[in-house]
Amino acid sequence: MAKLRNHSASEKIKRIAKIKEALQSLEKALKGPKPGLKAQLKMITNPRPGNKTYQEVEDSSFKAGVLVLLYPWKKRLHLVLTRRTPSVLFHQGQISFPGGRQDRGESLRQTALREAREELKIEPAEVRILGELTPLYIPPSNYCIYPVVAAADRRPDFQPSSHEVAEVIEVPVGHLLDDANIRREVWTIRGIQADVPFYFFKGHKIWGATAMVLAELIELLKKMGA
Repeated sequence: MAKLRNHSASEKIKRIAKIKEALQSLEKALKGPKPGLKAQLKMITNPRPGNKTYQEVEDSSFKAGVLVLLYPWKKRLHLVLTRRTPSVLFHQGQISFPGGRQDRGESLRQTALREAREELKIEPAEVRILGELTPLYIPPSNYCIYPVVAAADRRPDFQPSSHEVAEVIEVPVGHLLDDANIRREVWTIRGIQADVPFYFFKGHKIWGATAMVLAELIELLKKMGA
């Protein structure tokens, strides 16, 4: 029995070390060239809702910071998403990262951390910023989102806001790395038939801007050999 306990403890230590190593590698990768729009477009709806890039609309769009939070849970690396309530102004019912519009005088990193605290009670002191992914422009709402990647040593005690969050969705990163979990369907969006790619997870269809941000993160992890 003692040998089993020692083996289990040893395996846990190895898993934690492996996750830390992966996060350190990701932090380093985020400082270099990123896959950018080419990776994001792998999960774009067809027809596209617009062709402008974030560089073209930086001065005329609303800016939003979103938090891409990675943390170990149940022996695997996870990230957290939320399903939005019908009460929010934009993208009701859709799956998104915690985040929202930038307030005057704050950086986009501060925006992402503030919004994550408001939506899920994630305390800024619990997380460490690793870097940023490529900004993404969302034409229907005229928002440009700036994904801030962060890591936590342990799973936060999520306390979702009843006004903004209908459901907390915790996705294993390994699930997203498996291309078998990418599906496509034809949907009617704003009166137009569109081919929609999405990540399928436990009945959830993760599509749109959220899927495009994830596509760049996944591309970066695959280049690292994750």
